Amino acid sequence: MANLLKNHLARAGAFILAILALIATLAPWLAPYDPLAVNLPEALFPPSSVHWLGTDPLGRDVLSRLIYGTRISLVIGFIAVGVAVVIGSAIGVIAGFFGGWLDSLLMRLVDTMLSFPSIFLLLAIIAIVEPSIYTIMIVIGMTSWMGVARLVRAEVLSLKEREFVLAAKGLGASSSRIILKHLLPNAIGPVWVAATLGVGSAILTESILSYLGLGVQPPTPSWGNILNEGRIALGLAWWLTLIPGVCILVTVLSFNLLGEGLREWMHRPHN
Repeated sequence: MANLLKNHLARAGAFILAILALIATLAPWLAPYDPLAVNLPEALFPPSSVHWLGTDPLGRDVLSRLIYGTRISLVIGFIAVGVAVVIGSAIGVIAGFFGGWLDSLLMRLVDTMLSFPSIFLLLAIIAIVEPSIYTIMIVIGMTSWMGVARLVRAEVLSLKEREFVLAAKGLGASSSRIILKHLLPNAIGPVWVAATLGVGSAILTESILSYLGLGVQPPTPSWGNILNEGRIALGLAWWLTLIPGVCILVTVLSFNLLGEGLREWMHRPHN
């Protein structure tokens, strides 16, 4: 872990993410205004000492909405990736451990899912079900598990030929015990890297869906629907698109930096 902390980019990413997590946790105390309070006389006020990041078309304080949007975006990112990791790990370990026709069937399922452009698959599902925070989390998770499944399968194919697994089989351990006690704990390393990178991707996906009006629904603030509100008044209120766009950029970049640092640390020999 000390080597991971020596990676300057990973340390910068972790530091920014720690600040974002703190902002999300303390949102009710940090937000200067109610993020849902409509104040039409102050609509589209530019950044000032009263509203540091200006107001939106309904006069709501943009800084307060961004602070609460941080909470929404991080929660969606983490839970969506959690769903993807659970589904992908289960499918990957079953395919790798049992092999044969079951492996072929599950991997063809993965190939089929990967053949669909993810954004179109998401749009098709969201068009059927009612958009909500919970729907977005589940749908993003259920359409992004394929990479995790491939990673876990590859690790399990290597691990199941190792001496400790063969010894467990020789002692009569059940398949479920071998999977849960020996294979999954040793195959989870690359999944941490994929999950770290996946959170940034999930946040970006949520922002795209919310920008299109199919994600988090107003008046609940998210970075994506703040961008959507800015699109309406792009020529009048530059802060409504620039500031949430920067928030998305910095957050996704921070997760990528941390993920790359974690990948480098895992592939480096440890004494």
